[in-house]
Amino acid sequence: MQRQRSRSESASQPRSTPEQLRARAFQRAVKLLAAKPRSIAELRERLLERCSSKAVVETVIARLREYGYLDDKHYALGYASAKLRQQPIGRRRLKQDLRMKKVDSALADEALEQVFAETPEEELIDRAVEKRMRLRGRPKTRAEAKSLFDYLLRQGFPFELVSEKVRAASKAEIDDDNLE
Repeated sequence: MQRQRSRSESASQPRSTPEQLRARAFQRAVKLLAAKPRSIAELRERLLERCSSKAVVETVIARLREYGYLDDKHYALGYASAKLRQQPIGRRRLKQDLRMKKVDSALADEALEQVFAETPEEELIDRAVEKRMRLRGRPKTRAEAKSLFDYLLRQGFPFELVSEKVRAASKAEIDDDNLE
């Protein structure tokens, strides 16, 4: 069982030196980055939760950038391409996700340009519609078509593209009924 320190004992203990604070902040930063990649602003926020010295946090971030462990451009590109591999989402939703991750707007736009150059939104929306129709079938009623429409908009696809694809999916159902 541990003994509680009295006030006089804790007051006589020397405070952490700046070097010790820097070392602890650096270890925490490396541990956070090992768990998952983070943007610079995200990491700064997490470090400031535990470390009260802004100067120490900025020093740690500068050192991590110097070592190549922190790079928002690389982070934004990696995050965007991984997100698109996981599920088909549109540019607007991906930009919003990057904004929530506190990535600079210009860097986010640059990463989105690269990612959507490789995989156009048209191809992504086709995958999203295909997946949704596999799960729920073709929209047979106006309410089902509206549900598909709303789903695609929430996924961040542009209005014009969504309306075109939903109209095509609904029309295909009507055409199938006419053939029978």
